[in-house]
Formats: sequence, C-alpha cells, structure tokens
Amino acid sequence: MKKIIAFIMLTLSSFGFSQTTDKTIQVKPKTAKKLSKDFIKTNHIPGMSISVSKKGKLIWSKGFGYASLKHKVRVKPKKTIFRIASISKSITGLALAKLIDDKLIDIDKSIYYYLPDFPKKTYDFNVRQLGGNLAGFRHYKDNDEYALNKKMSISEGLSLFKDDDLLFKPGTQYHYSSMGYVLLSKIIEKTSNIPFSKFVNDSIFTPLGMNHSSTDNSDVTVPYETLFYKYSSLKGPVLAKPVSNEYKVGSGGFLSTSEDIVKFGNEIIYPKIVSKKALSEIITSQRLKSENKTGYGIGFSVGHSQKGTPKYYHTGGGVGASTILLIYPDEELVITVLTNLTGVNMVEFGNQLESFFID
Repeated sequence: MKKIIAFIMLTLSSFGFSQTTDKTIQVKPKTAKKLSKDFIKTNHIPGMSISVSKKGKLIWSKGFGYASLKHKVRVKPKKTIFRIASISKSITGLALAKLIDDKLIDIDKSIYYYLPDFPKKTYDFNVRQLGGNLAGFRHYKDNDEYALNKKMSISEGLSLFKDDDLLFKPGTQYHYSSMGYVLLSKIIEKTSNIPFSKFVNDSIFTPLGMNHSSTDNSDVTVPYETLFYKYSSLKGPVLAKPVSNEYKVGSGGFLSTSEDIVKFGNEIIYPKIVSKKALSEIITSQRLKSENKTGYGIGFSVGHSQKGTPKYYHTGGGVGASTILLIYPDEELVITVLTNLTGVNMVEFGNQLESFFID
C-alpha cells in the first residue's frame, strides 16, 4: 500500500512539474510564433522551419508556410528537408575535430603535408588558417560560379580556384571563403581515406541520430525535400534554377531538417563524439598575426549573446536557402532556422529569437 501511495505522489509531483514547465515554455513560443509569421510575411518566405532546444530537450519546433507553394505542402520540422547552406561549414569543422581526436591530422601543419600535389602558392599556409578563413583564398568569383549547375566531385571543384593567387599573406587578414572549405573537405577526404560525404555520414550524422541529413545530390530526389525559391519583385516567390552543390558539400552542400541541426548543435554543448579538447580547436576564435581576434574558429563564428555569454553560430545563404544556427553553451540553448528562399537576412531574426529564448 505504501508503495502505491508513493507511486501516486511521485506521479502527481511529476505532473505538476511538467505543467509548470509547459506553462513557462508556452509563453515564449506564443510570442515567437507571431514574430515568425511576421518575418516570413515581410520577407516573402514560402516555407520555414524553427527548432529550439533547452538543456538538450526540444522545447519548440514549428513549421511555417509551404515546402511547395503549388501543391500547398506544409513545412513539418520533423520531416521537411532544406538546404542548410553554409551551416555545412560547421559540420565540416566537426569532421575536422574527429580527425584531430583520431590523430590523423595536425591542423598546424602545412596543407602541402596532406596534399603535396596542390599548386604551390607564394606563401605556405596550414590547415588551421584554411579553416579559419585566414589562408587568403577567394570566395565565389561571381553569381554564375555561386549558382553553378555542373555536377563535379570535390577534386574537380578544386579546378575552379586552385591556380588562383592568394589574396594576401596567410594570417594577416580574414576573408570568408567557401572555396577554402572545398579544399578543407578534400584534406579531410585524403587524411581519412574515406569519401568526404561518407565520412561525415558515418562519423557525425549516424552517431548523432541525424537521420534526415545527407549530401545535396543534384540528380537524386529526396523524400520530403522542399522546393527551392527565389523572390521576384513582379511575381513574388518563384522556383530557383537548379544548382549542383556536390563539389562544395563541405562549404554549403548538405541537406537537413531543423530538428536534425538542433541535434548537431547539442553536440557542441554536450560533446559525445569528439573530445572537449578537439572541440575547443574549432570553437575558439582565431587571431591574425596582429593578435586581433577574427571572431571565427573553424566552421563556427564565435561571439557573445546579448547577456555577454558565449555564443557559437553560423548563417547560411544558398540557392533556395537562407539559414541560421545559434548555440549558447552557458544557457544550454540551441536555435535553428531553415528557410527555402534565397537572399534572406537571418541575423536580426536570430537576434530576436535569442532575446525570447535566452534566460
């Protein structure tokens, strides 16, 4: 009888805690939901998915609008797959941390140690500088290159920029470069001796349970994948032209759901597949030779929340995609927003969400 009474009391106390927690949680999403609706309306976004976790638990996950305007297919955070654009760089950074743990790579060694056949530049540079956008590689040359619809392997993609001169002496300036991440993904492929996409799938997606994440293959139809849009001032959202992201998978070519990316974000707070030591290599801001901080580690921007606490984040912009990932380790908070429209400024919206969810 005592056991039965104890069980009832435990059940009631658990119910009371759950109710209190739910009441607290519901207040914030109600306001955030209105903010999100205003955001997609103002920016003419066809579809958007937002997922938020606190202390490792999903507290809000909501789809807005449509994955397909024509067929009125609604966005569902558990299923709808988006291009994550440059959040892919964060995944590449974690892949590099795996190799550090496995002692397969020393990021302070010259990239020529790992790729001796890569064309020699005026200056040498190491893997750390490459991942930190300090090596001097250019970004996309023009819109045609950014939206290139030619399926190429990572090795073939190197041909786009491998013979170009560096923009500056490595370590003296910061210059964001997706091309640099194409080279970094090739180094990961070479040192792991595994195709880059397979290495990421086996070492990151599978162990983290990111079951809806994969490479964006231009000739493969993925179930629950959103359509991709751009905005026309005359017609509103229209379908974007096809693009081939295979060669730049490490810089902007992964597909995922907002809930999968939250799982990824929680790995940065509660590392399970990499050591804290290896993780620190990618989430610590690098410095120029002048000792000034760049605000970028390897695959992660490094800054502070509105409260002054640590914040790791990355935005993404691709064909039919505008995205943001926000990670707050002190608050144990992860926020992910994925959209299916080109050219949306996600930073201010991310700041607004931060103000609602950060404690």
